[in-house]
Amino acid sequence: MADTVCDLANRHCKPCEGGMPAMERTSAEKLLATLPGWELQDNAIARRFEFKNFYQTIAFVNAVAWIANSENHHPDLEVSYKACRVRYMTHAVGGLSENDFICAARINALLPE
Repeated sequence: MADTVCDLANRHCKPCEGGMPAMERTSAEKLLATLPGWELQDNAIARRFEFKNFYQTIAFVNAVAWIANSENHHPDLEVSYKACRVRYMTHAVGGLSENDFICAARINALLPE
């Protein structure tokens, strides 16, 4: 069965430890196809979100922080007045893991497309 955004958003992150291999690029591309707006960049996935004002940006950042904390999987964030860039990579494996895509799907679920 093919993964969908709904499938990913309903999963939970699993603890990652060093020594595990990073996800292969073909697997990453397949999962990425289910996540509108996200791009593959080197060994990471990233998306830029734009907002009407600073208040909306920070509300989004707080929601992302809640997801990251609850899943114990934390992104790199670049925050500006009307935008936030979210970048996921599983540092323990030196590349992507399913956890990155789970969190990306949960973030996409925050906002209407």
